[in-house]
Amino acid sequence: MGSSFNTIQFHAERCDGCGDCMLACARAKSGSDDRAHSRISILANEPFARTGTLGYELALCRQCGDPKCVPECPAGALVKNADNGVIDWDGDKCVDCLLCTVGCAYAGITYDAAVGRVAKCDTCGGDPACVQVCPHEALEWRTTAKIYNEYGEREDLFVRGLAGCQGCNSELLIRHTLRKVGPETVVAAPPGCIPGMGTVGFNGVTGCKVPIFHPLLTNTASMLAGIKRQYNRVGRDVLMLALAGDGGTADAGFASLSGAAGRDDPMLFICVDNEGYMNTGMQASGVTPYGSWTSTTPVGESLHGEAAEAKNLPLIMLMHNCSYVATASTGFMEDYYDKLDKAIKVAKTGMAYLHVYTPCPTGWRIPSDNISEVCRMQVRTNFVVLWEYTPASGLRLTHPVEHPVPVEAYLKLIGKYKHLSAAQLAHIQRTVDDKVTSLQQMAHSARKVEHA
Repeated sequence: MGSSFNTIQFHAERCDGCGDCMLACARAKSGSDDRAHSRISILANEPFARTGTLGYELALCRQCGDPKCVPECPAGALVKNADNGVIDWDGDKCVDCLLCTVGCAYAGITYDAAVGRVAKCDTCGGDPACVQVCPHEALEWRTTAKIYNEYGEREDLFVRGLAGCQGCNSELLIRHTLRKVGPETVVAAPPGCIPGMGTVGFNGVTGCKVPIFHPLLTNTASMLAGIKRQYNRVGRDVLMLALAGDGGTADAGFASLSGAAGRDDPMLFICVDNEGYMNTGMQASGVTPYGSWTSTTPVGESLHGEAAEAKNLPLIMLMHNCSYVATASTGFMEDYYDKLDKAIKVAKTGMAYLHVYTPCPTGWRIPSDNISEVCRMQVRTNFVVLWEYTPASGLRLTHPVEHPVPVEAYLKLIGKYKHLSAAQLAHIQRTVDDKVTSLQQMAHSARKVEHA
């Protein structure tokens, strides 16, 4: 299958050209404040068309999978490291011919005139100095390679050819989830986008390689609880997994979910939240945010989108005191996998509830190639806060955002919010700020109890 490697990712839209990364690199590699010794360079580019602000480009070794610099080197001084993916440079072998600089298309290998030799990034042993100091998170150390390396060879337990909408992250989510959970699983998929894309199959042919059933919106959790008891009676350890939309969780399905949570029934219940009944015409659900356009909360002279605030369903589940509750995003798969690990263990003896935020390209009016950026912006603006809870340790923020981007930057990416007035935008920002303050206070209280 091959291997995947960690890498430095550059977000050009966040970079302001401050050069802190270059200074940090020069200090780490040469002990000097002279940025000429930096192995990373930030270069001014054309202004962004969308904002008119000056853009920047990155000159850095990309540690290419098929590096052109390596065959250019006549002395064999450059070698692709099979363990960490870094292109290693051996100064003892290098003859300073500079042919490698010709082979690199990214200006990733440069000539340092002060020492008379080439220089390139070595990722600081997996803890890049440049990433640590970037004040705007324009540089990010991406470690999702471990997910691919660990689970890439496992069997995909959903069949090929599911009919999800182009760009929909729900299919990404359920394939990752079932690959991680494994075959000793029974899946419940109530009416919604997930069974709609073919997971439960068509015409008597299943779309899943483990037992999967299609309950009513109202009884998903109670059916899983009963099936689990039967498996316990016959002595089989089988995980109960619900893959439900927000309508089947927050609205019609909430009674049975609340009952199962109150009993702490052993199961893993995953709410795939796309903020509405997207499979049946984009109607509003109980978790549709304030201001959203949907087919049942239209925009016109009298109505201006959803008038009510969304239910904070993860907090409602926390109040049930079930064994594990967490929020997650498909834009942060490492965080999701970490929580999925914990949830699988908990679900053997108690209720684990994961609330995963997954934008809908069709219902939200988002270009399909922009879904991942929308996911990341949800978190960067604190519109979505990632946290986890257990009764023993309380609530803990798993991806705190110290310098959040204004919520308006997130809402402008989404067509269903294009009608918002200045007053509505201000209201949403206040609501987000209040939500974050409350969660921070809960997390702080949990830390005080833990250290008492």
